[in-house]
Amino acid sequence: MRTVLYFLTAVALSMVVTRTATVALTMTGLSRQAARFQARSAFSGAGFTTGEAEWVVNHPVRRRIVMLLILLGGAGLVTSLATLVVSLSRLEQGAAGAVPVALVGGVAALWAIGGSRVVDRWVSRLIERLLDRFTELEVRDYEHLLHLSDDWKVGELHIEEDDWIVDVPLEDLDLPEEGVVVLGVQRADGRYVGAPRPRTRLHPGDTVLLYGQDRTIDELDRRQGGASGDDAHDASQARHDTLIQEQQQGERAAGAT
Repeated sequence: MRTVLYFLTAVALSMVVTRTATVALTMTGLSRQAARFQARSAFSGAGFTTGEAEWVVNHPVRRRIVMLLILLGGAGLVTSLATLVVSLSRLEQGAAGAVPVALVGGVAALWAIGGSRVVDRWVSRLIERLLDRFTELEVRDYEHLLHLSDDWKVGELHIEEDDWIVDVPLEDLDLPEEGVVVLGVQRADGRYVGAPRPRTRLHPGDTVLLYGQDRTIDELDRRQGGASGDDAHDASQARHDTLIQEQQQGERAAGAT
């Protein structure tokens, strides 16, 4: 019976480890479902290859979490199973009869506890608070969150005197109509303006941080002042309108099915 208790303790600790890893991966920006799958996959050594796995491998914090899971899973789970098998083989027939009952009952109890939504919510909150206090895992994967691999990017524009966007209030530039959002402005004197207001103007020497499609930001960087710049703005706005219409048509088609 001591061996069964050891095994159940190992299983309980395994559940705690995977639950902690799930919360940690969630804190880096993964969805809870994806984080749970990757944590259990790494700990069990299943080694599933999915697109989500690339999000883990390409992220330094997630990669460290998964490497630790692989190490703990490979050592603890195999060792506990081996110990259980060896111990059971040494038991006499009469003593071995009560072992399956205790083993099945213990595993069932742990399974019920692990599957409880109330327990999951309480334990996850506790783990998140502990990780937030004693670690530095709050590292969001903004590349994934902003879809930067899907022709969208965050880019910097260095403002020059002959640029189309120089010395014009942001609200008059209508950049959102081109699908471009101004995230911040680094002034030439070192000051940073985050989430600038509509009346903010860009001056020579400033650096503006933009979020939008790759093609649009690159074209905006080359856009000169005057009539040619206005024409380029109109053309970019027309492209963005077409993109929005295509997205709306796709959403309607998906809703119809």
